[in-house]
Amino acid sequence: MNNILRLLQIMSTLRDPIKGCPWDKEQNFATIAPYTIEEAYEVADAIARNNMQALKDELGDLLFQVVFHSQMAAEQGAFNFDEVAAAICDKMERRHPHVFGDEHIANAAEQNVAWEEHKRRERIHDAQQSNSVLDNIPLALPALTRAVKLGKRAATIGFEWPDVQGALDKMAEELNEVQAAIDESAPTEKVADELGDVMFCVVNVCRHLNIDPEAALRTVNSKFERRFRYVESRLQQTGQDSKQTSLAVMDGYWDEAKQKERENQTNEINSDQ
Repeated sequence: MNNILRLLQIMSTLRDPIKGCPWDKEQNFATIAPYTIEEAYEVADAIARNNMQALKDELGDLLFQVVFHSQMAAEQGAFNFDEVAAAICDKMERRHPHVFGDEHIANAAEQNVAWEEHKRRERIHDAQQSNSVLDNIPLALPALTRAVKLGKRAATIGFEWPDVQGALDKMAEELNEVQAAIDESAPTEKVADELGDVMFCVVNVCRHLNIDPEAALRTVNSKFERRFRYVESRLQQTGQDSKQTSLAVMDGYWDEAKQKERENQTNEINSDQ
């Protein structure tokens, strides 16, 4: 049996009113949505760890989420899995006329522009939309990812810094406003608003440099975790109580961690030569 059909049958059985699973039968779109988001993150985590076995498993979990939502929709007579698959097939063919049609795209940069233009035309043809270039950017996206999309959409109509220096200058300006708000003992909400402006500016800098801010922050998170674990291990080795140890001592161990990383990187480079 085709494994997609097998999966669809498994999902249908799990939702069967009589012999289905009690937990699966009680779910709805709202209760399943958090699991869908979680599974997408687990896919990204497997990719970050370069673990192909885990990636295979996590992609299966994510696919199951699509099947789950499709089954619930089919029960309501809204749509089914085949219609979901057909919709994405139609969309991919429509948005790749240079592959499935006669248009010519020279490179990935031109494709990005063309892709956004296709999406813009689709939004205009949707009578229920306000026809803003910012339509259909999901509120549930991670804030950094949504900021990237907002910036990209605004850029399509020319609302954009001409180069990265403009974005950097704006970031410096916003940092000064954070400092001013702190110096003035402004309310927490005001400081938070100014910090939000700084983070949005950081996203704009990342966009100009073709850097994914989510990926950059994940990398830094991993680096912080790795170095902090080293600090903890050194405290344990020396029999020191972390609550009684000065920041200066811990900072010294942090520098040790950085130095060891640099040495390891140098050794890896030399071994590859």
